[in-house]
Amino acid sequence: MKRITFMVFRLILFVPYWFVRLMIYAYTNAGTEESRYRLIKRILTKANKAGRVTVVSSGVENLPQEMGYMIYPNHQGLYDTLAFFETDPHPFVPVMKREVTNTFMLKQVRMILRGITIDRDDVKSAMRTIHAIAEEVKKGRNYLIFSEGTRSRKGNQTLDFKGGSFKAAYYAKCPIVPVALVDCYKAFDTNSIAPVTIQIHYLPPIPYEEYKDKKTMEVASMVRGMIDAKIAEVTGGAA
Repeated sequence: MKRITFMVFRLILFVPYWFVRLMIYAYTNAGTEESRYRLIKRILTKANKAGRVTVVSSGVENLPQEMGYMIYPNHQGLYDTLAFFETDPHPFVPVMKREVTNTFMLKQVRMILRGITIDRDDVKSAMRTIHAIAEEVKKGRNYLIFSEGTRSRKGNQTLDFKGGSFKAAYYAKCPIVPVALVDCYKAFDTNSIAPVTIQIHYLPPIPYEEYKDKKTMEVASMVRGMIDAKIAEVTGGAA
């Protein structure tokens, strides 16, 4: 977490003001979803600069213009969710596993965006969460979920994508947006403050009509394949 400390130190004059704004949004109904999202976007853009994190992206034009879709990226590290805010123009809601809900910055983001936690060890609870997400997506909210279920801890290599995480998309009958994250683990998971460049690549969405007749594991494999191919393309196959 050395980089987080470094970020806070370099932005120490702004922290009290931002903290108050974040707490107001987190614990009250103040502001719209768009205004809360814009606040986080501004703060994290400044935090990235202060923390020597450069975020480059491609494929933003692939994001559906009609709201109500699901984002499925690979999962490399604690920074992954935060990587999206500088590049994604649309508000989204992160789905986080219970174990990281008290992590600094992730906790505040979850509270302000009314993020959902999922208990992977309780199947019934997890299914209720999946159904709740689907209902929200039908209403036009965008959700982000890591289908690997945990950080890969293998650099730019991915783990198996779990089919169950795609059930929310099936229930919502919404587009699936695969996203390839590259070098995200270097931000918060390497205990370094050296300058780092994060890559985020939004891949072409998969409409419901193209996956509705496939099994969830087939869709999981397809999405992972698209992400692995993009990672190999931009890294030359390096892990």
